[in-house]
Amino acid sequence: MNIKTTVAGVIAALLINNAAFAERYVRYEEHGTVSWGELVDGVVYQLSSAPYHGGKRTGHTLNETDAKLKAPVDPNQSFMTAFNYRDHKLPGYEQDPTKRPGLFTVPVSSIVGPEDDLVRPAEAKNFHYEAEMVIVVGKRAENVSLEDSSDYIFGITIGNDGSERDWQASDIQWLRAKGSKNFNAVGPHLVTGLDYTDLDIEGRHNGVKSQGANSSGMIFDFNYMVHYISKYFVLEPGDVIWSGTMGDTGSMKPGDTYAITVEGVGTLENKLVQEK
Repeated sequence: MNIKTTVAGVIAALLINNAAFAERYVRYEEHGTVSWGELVDGVVYQLSSAPYHGGKRTGHTLNETDAKLKAPVDPNQSFMTAFNYRDHKLPGYEQDPTKRPGLFTVPVSSIVGPEDDLVRPAEAKNFHYEAEMVIVVGKRAENVSLEDSSDYIFGITIGNDGSERDWQASDIQWLRAKGSKNFNAVGPHLVTGLDYTDLDIEGRHNGVKSQGANSSGMIFDFNYMVHYISKYFVLEPGDVIWSGTMGDTGSMKPGDTYAITVEGVGTLENKLVQEK
């Protein structure tokens, strides 16, 4: 064994999951205009376009505290992965999740930002949280090999896949239960330079830990998901893929909060409100 090579590998592994070495991006609103920005030490450097489109600094800056943060994604397509952790089970769904990814899509209109509320529709009674990681595609992907798939992943963020369990059990499809407006919170930052195959994820319902896992426990990791999805759909820059959630989820009542922390990325926290 080459000791120098081994030490270099350990150092590289430590650096890649160190937030200090990651690049952070935000989408924010200022004076009614939504822009992309690069976040450095609490200062937002406005970009000319999305970072995965090669956006450059315009010269305009503002403090992060002065920006209304939006979801740091602007996708045309949002793909989700069901039953992608072995310990996540729902009554009535007994299929073997290891045979193929439980792939489905939701409308991008379901996405809200880190400073927005999740909204429970008036007739909904059983709204659940789901702690997840989300990747953003960096370039057009079609029929991508597994070996090359990591080249198509730009960065990662955090997502709460809001789910109305009663609708999920009764509807023929999951579209309404998973993709209704204001169901899926994403943010606060889009981060590059982290090893998305080995990050800790924790969810806290009203401050109490209720979910936890490492992304290494995904049955189908993000590299495989890019490979798999691109066989059937064309992925474009900015499209998002969700990890799927872990363990047991729970019902949220209006006024409840759910906070999700992903190692090296930060914390996404949103409140649930009742539709009026």
